[in-house]
Amino acid sequence: MHKLIIIFIVCILTPDVFAQSGLPAITVENNADGGQSYSLSLQVLALMTGLTLLPGILLTMTSFTRIIIVLAILRQALGTAQTPSNQILLGLALFITFFVMTPVLTEVYEGSVTPYMSEEIDAQAAINNAVVPIKEFMIAQTRETDIALFADLSGIETIDKPEDVSLSILLPAFITSELKTAFQIGFILFIPFLIIDLVVASVLMSMGMMMLSPLIISLPFKLMLFVLVDGWSLVLGMLASSFYII
Repeated sequence: MHKLIIIFIVCILTPDVFAQSGLPAITVENNADGGQSYSLSLQVLALMTGLTLLPGILLTMTSFTRIIIVLAILRQALGTAQTPSNQILLGLALFITFFVMTPVLTEVYEGSVTPYMSEEIDAQAAINNAVVPIKEFMIAQTRETDIALFADLSGIETIDKPEDVSLSILLPAFITSELKTAFQIGFILFIPFLIIDLVVASVLMSMGMMMLSPLIISLPFKLMLFVLVDGWSLVLGMLASSFYII
């Protein structure tokens, strides 16, 4: 399964790979009666099948999960309901994910795609080279306890070195670690806004204005605080840098 994932990554990084190699998308054959029959090549079929794995690749092998969860918690902490909208958050998370993953994708391209296109290595070697930087990124962001948990569930007692961790163990461990990290960051972001809500609620209670929702009063203060400290730059910069602090 992981080989199919890597093949798709290699293909998606080089959209002109098929054009340069002259790979026919459809084969036309002339029948004996003068008609024609069409057959879809297996390579294109594999590529189309790989497209169905794109959401899974994005969620399980990149920084997207941590980023989108933190942004969603930040919106909840601000109390702005659907502002920014889900589409804006998803677009922002995608571009930050691309920014974070650029060094990894560049290494995959230079170490796997370029030699394969130059016919310096075969397909199997290209796949093996592409797996290495992706696994290094995932291992760097994964807690050892999570790897040990899924290794134990798989019946593997010891793992000598990080390179020996298989993708079947690394993928669930990586997702678990990303969820933990995202909620930790979200908790820290929530604290200042929670303090503002508590202060406003206490003031309204002391004034006897119990029928007035504290959210109506606290929202402008939370927005003002977030803007004054340049919150978006701080949050996005912190998210991007969190993947390189080991």
